[in-house]
Amino acid sequence: MTRRVAKLTTGQDRDRLSPCVCSTLRMVTRAVTQLYDDVLRPSGLRVTQFSILATIARLGEANLKALQDTLAIDQTTLTRSLALLERAGVIERGSHPDGRIKAMRLTSKGRRALAAARPLWARAQGGVLRELGTKAWADAQRRLTHLLHVAVTKRRLGQERRRVHPRSA
Repeated sequence: MTRRVAKLTTGQDRDRLSPCVCSTLRMVTRAVTQLYDDVLRPSGLRVTQFSILATIARLGEANLKALQDTLAIDQTTLTRSLALLERAGVIERGSHPDGRIKAMRLTSKGRRALAAARPLWARAQGGVLRELGTKAWADAQRRLTHLLHVAVTKRRLGQERRRVHPRSA
């Protein structure tokens, strides 16, 4: 794994990075996702599924809106992922006083799957942090959190403007 992480920081890879923020972030995200997926493969989970399960475990029970907000994921992608996890028997819908709300919780199979995947995730995380450095990651995380805030705020403002001033046909 170290060789693969190190490859991400070679001069050749830096030369491939686009000046476009979105393109660069997507490229890095794909490469890091593949790295985590490779390490998590023995658990049968992908890192995206692991993230959803870990979030539900942390929240105890989570509805669609809470998961969307926490994971910054669109509803269509999240709904599809939840359907797959539900079919696999690792999550189930919980009852909620408001029948319109879909509350999800881990099943015992889901808790076992998450427990099996955690040490693998920790290995991937540790490998990346050893290569990157915990201080560099803390700085990157701070900057990425700011970028997330900017993107979410700009998107919401754009959606509000479109609702207030719909385009004429």
